[in-house]
Amino acid sequence: MGHPPLEFSDCYSDSPDFRERLKCYENELEKTNKFLKDVIKDGNNVINAIKEYSLGVQKFSQTLQSFQFDFIGDTLTDDEINIAESFREFAGLLQDVEEGRMMLVQNACDLLIKPLEKFRKQQIGVTKERRKKFEKESEKYYSQLDRHMNLSSKKKETQLQEADGLLDKERQAFYESSVEYVYQIQQVQDRKKFDVVEPVLAFLQSILTLNNFTVEMTQDFLPYKQELQLSLQNTRNHFESTREEMEELMKRMKGSAQICIRHSQQATMEGYIYVQEKWALGVTWVKYYCKYFKDNKLFIMMPVEQKTGTRQTTAQLTLKSCVRRKTDSTDKRFCFDIETNESPVLLQAISEVNRKQWMEAMDGKEPVMDLNDIGFKFVRKCINFVETKGLTQEGVYRTVGSNIQVQKFLNAFFDPKCAADVDFNSTDMDIKTITSALKFYLRSLSEPLMTYSLHGELILAAKSENLDYRLGAIHSLVYKLPERNREMLELLIKHLVSVCSHSSENLMTVSNMGVIFGPTLMRAEEETVAAMLDIKFQNIVMEILIEDYCKIFKGPPEETIPPPIPPPRVTPRRRQPITISKRPPRLYPGLQPPVFERK
Repeated sequence: MGHPPLEFSDCYSDSPDFRERLKCYENELEKTNKFLKDVIKDGNNVINAIKEYSLGVQKFSQTLQSFQFDFIGDTLTDDEINIAESFREFAGLLQDVEEGRMMLVQNACDLLIKPLEKFRKQQIGVTKERRKKFEKESEKYYSQLDRHMNLSSKKKETQLQEADGLLDKERQAFYESSVEYVYQIQQVQDRKKFDVVEPVLAFLQSILTLNNFTVEMTQDFLPYKQELQLSLQNTRNHFESTREEMEELMKRMKGSAQICIRHSQQATMEGYIYVQEKWALGVTWVKYYCKYFKDNKLFIMMPVEQKTGTRQTTAQLTLKSCVRRKTDSTDKRFCFDIETNESPVLLQAISEVNRKQWMEAMDGKEPVMDLNDIGFKFVRKCINFVETKGLTQEGVYRTVGSNIQVQKFLNAFFDPKCAADVDFNSTDMDIKTITSALKFYLRSLSEPLMTYSLHGELILAAKSENLDYRLGAIHSLVYKLPERNREMLELLIKHLVSVCSHSSENLMTVSNMGVIFGPTLMRAEEETVAAMLDIKFQNIVMEILIEDYCKIFKGPPEETIPPPIPPPRVTPRRRQPITISKRPPRLYPGLQPPVFERK
C-alpha cells in the first residue's frame, strides 16, 4: 500500500501524524538514495570489469570450468547430470559473448552512470537544502513560541506587540518552508518512477540487444535455460521430500537415544571445584569433582586427590543457600559460600564464568548491603570525594571502574573487622572506582532505596501526562518512604544536583543521571518483561527528583485535597517516553536525509 498524500493544509497544523507521514516519505527516498548509490557503485564495477574482460571474464570462465560437483550416492539422475555440466556450459557461453560485451563499454557510462549521478546529486542536494531550511525554520519557530509563551503578562504592551509580530514572522517563514518542502518531496517521489528506471532500462537493453550476435546467442540459450530450470526444480523437489524423511528419522533416533540414557536423575551442574578444608596445622584447598541436583538441593563432593595415609569418602550435603564471597580474606579468586544442613562450605570455582554458572544453578545471590550507619558513612565519603575531585570530570558516574578494584575497595570498607577504615586519599583511589562502588552499594541493598512497596505507585505517577500531577504525586510518595530511605535519597539527590550543575564540563545532564540511577534506586520485586519496559519511567522519576529537588525535599506536600488521578489514556503515545528534562526541543519528523527534487 502506498504512502498517503501530504496535504499542504497539514503544513499549518504540523501535527505529529503529519510529521510521521513526512518521515515515511523521507525514509522511502533515503532508501532510493542508497539504492542509487549501490547501482552506481555496482554499475561502475561492472563497467570496470568489462574493461578488464580479458582477465576478469577469462578467470571467471576458468573458475566455472574447473568446478566439479560432488554428489551423495553412487549414481546420478539425469537432472543431476545436467546440473553437473551446467557450469561448463556457462563458461562456454561467456567466452562466446565476450566480444559483444566489449562494445557495451563505449556507451555504458553515458547510458547508466551519468543520468543516475545527475539525478541523485542534483535532486538530493536540492532537497537537502530544502530540508535544512525546513528544520531550521521549525526550530526557530518553536523556540520563539516557547519564549513567547513564557512572556509575562505584566510586560509593556509595546513589548508584547513586538513579541507577537516577531512570532508571526517566524510562523510565516516556517509555514513557507514547510509547504515548499512538502511540494518538493512529493514531486521527487513521483519523478523517480521514470528518471531512475529509464537509465537502468537503457543499460539493460544495451546488454541484451547490443548486436545481432548477442540476440542470437540469447535465443540459442533459451532452450538450454528452460531444460536446466526443469532439472533444478526436479532436484529441489527431491531434496524436500528427502529432507522430510530424514527429519522423521532424526526424531526417531532422538527418541531411541533417550532410552539409552541412565534413568538416574541428571545433575543440574557438575565439574571440578576446590574446597577449603581446615586442619590443625592450617587451611588447605582440596580438589573435588562436584555435582549439584537442583530438585532436591543435593550437593555431592567426590574427592579426586587422595592424601597419603587417609582415605577420603564422597560427601553428600543438602544446600540451604549460596552467596558470592563478600571479602577477600581467603586470598583466593572466584570464591563463593554455600550454607548446608550439615555445615558451611567455602568453594573456589575454576574461573569467574564457572563461578557464575555454579551460582546460577544454586540460585546464588550477591552479598547484601545494609542501609545502616556504615552505609551512610560510605555514601557521604564517596560523595565528598566526587565533589572535591571529580565534579568536572567528563562522564562521571557513566564511566565504569575496574570490577576488581571496586570489589577490593568495598570489601575493605565493609570488612567487619575494621569497618570504614579506608583511606580515600590513597593513590589507588580514582573517580571511576568510587562512583562504581557507590552505585554497586545502592544496587546491592536488600531492598531498593525507593522500596518495592512504592514502586508501582511511582511508575504510575511517572506515566501520567499531567506534569503537575506527576510532580505532586512523586512529592507525596517520597514522604511515604521509611525515614532512613528518605534521608539517604535526599543526600544522594542533592549530590546529583551538584553534579548536573557542571554538565557543561562533565557532560552529565539530568537525563543521563536518570538513565544511570533509575535502575539503581528503583526496581520491581519480580523481574518480568513488563518490568523491563517500565525502566524508562524509573528514569523519569529520577529526573523529577533532580529537577525539583528544592521543592520536594524542603518538606512534605501541604495537606490539601490531592489532585484527581488523570483518566486512563485511550490511545497509546505516539512520541517518545515523557521526560521533564530541559533538553533542546526534538524534531519528530524523519531522521533520514531528505528526498530530492528535480529542477
